[in-house]
Amino acid sequence: MKFVIVFVALFALAYAAPAGEAEILKSVSEVGPESFQFDWETSDGQAAQAEGHLNNVGSENESLAVKGSYRFIGDDGVTYEVQYIADENGFQPQGAHLPVAPEV
Repeated sequence: MKFVIVFVALFALAYAAPAGEAEILKSVSEVGPESFQFDWETSDGQAAQAEGHLNNVGSENESLAVKGSYRFIGDDGVTYEVQYIADENGFQPQGAHLPVAPEV
């Protein structure tokens, strides 16, 4: 159930741009009971892709693991891209424009 919520939220993000401003160049998705995959791109430079699966299915330690990326063009004209992992350790983004946490 958790992956459905994440998938719907990310899928909604793909269509959040105002109507008529961008064309969908690619839109692929595959959703199963324990995994999902999607990949989309629009004519205005936005794109996202991710794949996720449930770990420890049916146990009390069931968790969703997602690996993906997204990109967009900011108001400053710069293309920003984020690679991420989201799992039992939280959301872990990486991008050239993001600050890096100090080593602990």
